Amino acid sequence: MRAADVLTEITQVLVTEEEIRARLDEIAAQVAADYEGKDLLLVGVLKGAIMVMADFSRALPTTAPMDWMAVSSYGAGTKSSGVVQIRKDLDTDLHDKHVLIVEDIIDSGLTLSWLLENFASRGAASVEVFALLRKPDAAKVEVDCRYVGFDIPNEFVVGYGLDYAERYRNLRDVAILAPHVYS
Repeated sequence: MRAADVLTEITQVLVTEEEIRARLDEIAAQVAADYEGKDLLLVGVLKGAIMVMADFSRALPTTAPMDWMAVSSYGAGTKSSGVVQIRKDLDTDLHDKHVLIVEDIIDSGLTLSWLLENFASRGAASVEVFALLRKPDAAKVEVDCRYVGFDIPNEFVVGYGLDYAERYRNLRDVAILAPHVYS
């Protein structure tokens, strides 16, 4: 897809690559301070969190192992069904680990709420959440998110790991997808 084509498919850039980088640096410094001396494990939720996890982990002034989980509650649609399916489980035993879930976006909160309960049941010492983006107006359940990059409107967004039908993940900014693309 050419850049000119993408410009006709997005309506507005909400968060630029530069704003994302600056915010990741701030949050990484805070996480490093909050978890100093603790056994921190970063857990990314595939596929959307790939970009966030890569840049966030590089921004951390300390080392922290990463693990990945693939879950789905969307299917082929644009709204969460609330039914969570594990597509790839963690390789790491969470017992006594301080888990920081790294998410691209909190939308309804249903999947994340399920993950928090699941990880707590596995014996994690603590489970916290860092989400680059949060849609407060889309929340169906209250999810305690310790670190938030940006609150955004309840629009369908793509870029920086977020996709529609596996497209647009590679956009460097987060942008609103034009409704004519997915309707």
